Amino acid sequence: MSALNDTKFQPAVFLLTGIPGQDDVHVWISIPFCLTYVTSILGNSFIPFIIKTDPSLREPMYIFLSMLAITDLGLSISTMPTILGIFWFNSREISHDVCFAQLFFIHSFTLTESSVLLFMAFDRFVAICNPLRYASILTPPRIAKMGLVSLLRGMVVIFPLPILLKQYRYCHANILSHSFCLHQEVMTMACSDIRVNIIYGFFITMSSVVLDFLLIIVSYVMILKTVLSNASHAARLKALNTCVSHICVVLLSYMPRIGLAVIYRFVKSSSPLLKNILGNVSWLIPPLMNPIVYSVKTKAIRARIIRVFIK
Repeated sequence: MSALNDTKFQPAVFLLTGIPGQDDVHVWISIPFCLTYVTSILGNSFIPFIIKTDPSLREPMYIFLSMLAITDLGLSISTMPTILGIFWFNSREISHDVCFAQLFFIHSFTLTESSVLLFMAFDRFVAICNPLRYASILTPPRIAKMGLVSLLRGMVVIFPLPILLKQYRYCHANILSHSFCLHQEVMTMACSDIRVNIIYGFFITMSSVVLDFLLIIVSYVMILKTVLSNASHAARLKALNTCVSHICVVLLSYMPRIGLAVIYRFVKSSSPLLKNILGNVSWLIPPLMNPIVYSVKTKAIRARIIRVFIK
């Protein structure tokens, strides 16, 4: 009888949240979100375009930058429509299947972005620590394989999550803290045993995101060691300057997401507003800032953009 009742009263949809406590000003709040969306789409479309159309920007570093921009483009498209739907049309309901599909794309693109950032760190490591073999190590076929591996890794690793979530019954509160679906919150809505999701989610975090972040740190420690031991002061500044953009992007991408993961796993009494803000920062700010950072800090990209606008 209990099982029948659980099935009978199982919510057919999840309810997304805008900005908690700010429902009356959602239309005004939508303005910066809409500007963020448009800027992210334009910026992450423009970067691959100028790299593809300029023969001087065919170095591995710029190819990886194109991969990052395309990944950020997918991340923006995966998150922003439901956010703007809430602000403009108060469209809070999202069906289970659409929610599972959204979280699959969000987490897949997030993991793909992590792989690309790791490959970009490897690119800087080879360029600075082993420059004579740079062209022979990072060949176009190898770079293409690295891009394919990053995409497949994101899809294959994340694919079990929506499959597992689809098997559960949902009889708990169905109000999510964010304006888009995330695995770590959706699974808590289930009234089934979610230990598999908890363990597998922790495995993904440690073996993918945390491992990538640690490997990036190791690569920069080795870069710093090489630069400080072998280069003149001017050469040190030049070598480190090529890494500044990537370091900024890494911090923008990893810090908020690691903070949000810690809150979900270890801080049970955290406020929904804090989760909401961290979620928006984690998945909306990197696609917005990455093209801006690289456009400002990379001389070749900046010069190409200036030429385009002058023409």
